[in-house]
Amino acid sequence: MLIALDAMGGDHAPTETVKGALLAIRETDVEVALVGLPDALEAELARHGHSGSTPSVRVVPASEVVGMHEPPAQAVRQKRQSSINEALRLVKEGEASAIVSAGNTGAVVAAALLVLGRLGGIKRPALGAYFPTGRYGVLALDVGANADCKPSYLVQFAHMGSIYMERVYGAKRPRVGLLSIGEEEGKGNALTREVYGRLQRSALNFVGNVEGKEIMNGEVEVVVSDGFTGNVAVKMGEGMAEFMFRELRKSVNERLRYRLGALLMVDALRGMRRRLDYAEYGGVPLLGVNGVVIICHGRSHAQAIKNAIRTAKEAAASGILEAMQADLK
Repeated sequence: MLIALDAMGGDHAPTETVKGALLAIRETDVEVALVGLPDALEAELARHGHSGSTPSVRVVPASEVVGMHEPPAQAVRQKRQSSINEALRLVKEGEASAIVSAGNTGAVVAAALLVLGRLGGIKRPALGAYFPTGRYGVLALDVGANADCKPSYLVQFAHMGSIYMERVYGAKRPRVGLLSIGEEEGKGNALTREVYGRLQRSALNFVGNVEGKEIMNGEVEVVVSDGFTGNVAVKMGEGMAEFMFRELRKSVNERLRYRLGALLMVDALRGMRRRLDYAEYGGVPLLGVNGVVIICHGRSHAQAIKNAIRTAKEAAASGILEAMQADLK
């Protein structure tokens, strides 16, 4: 399986993207097309004793790069030969099974819509965020692709998220929750109250409203919200995790006995850190476009890129596009 990697995307590209691709090739039965500036990519490959013309890794030229802070839609249209666009064209033309990018998220979303288009019947794509909690984890969507939503959008998000968690993570009849300000049916704004009724009448395994504090409890596998609310919730969660570990390190260093205690718990603390680290699952899906698109954190290092490529391979092999299309019909 060939995965197209936007090798120029991310804060640490192309050094970490190339390194991550080579890790994925060694550990996973996959081939990678590195899309970007040829000279820069060949130089990085040479540092690792590789070239861009081997069966497992090849360089696909792209003459332009979309910066991390460029206006997304404008950059995508003006830079037609960007690494994002060229990588997506490989998927569009059937050469690659999926694309992975740690580049400008807005640009990846805009380019995916422009190059791949939406799945038939899908009104808006949704960006997911994965939380490694419970047996299968939790997929929250939308977390930023659509700030303003209609009820029908959220219902489709729920269907797509349910299929993704079932196909990629093996959750049987994933439990779907609607993010709201209370568990009771009548809680929330006009949007959530309307969506509640529609999800209740759907064939999904809808379990009702969930509050923000319950996302990490493992009581659902899919959490649905509009992109504005979802993005705020996810960013708050990321900030709390960073705050917790920062305060823990500061507290441990205040007393000798605290440091001694931390030595006894070092393996447990490292395990907890790994479990909460986005690098362990690599990237999140953009669902609703006509192709498998995995978007990574802009700060991604090689480990995250490697795992994102693995996730892309699993998603492509799972048949989620066909399942979503059949579900919509």
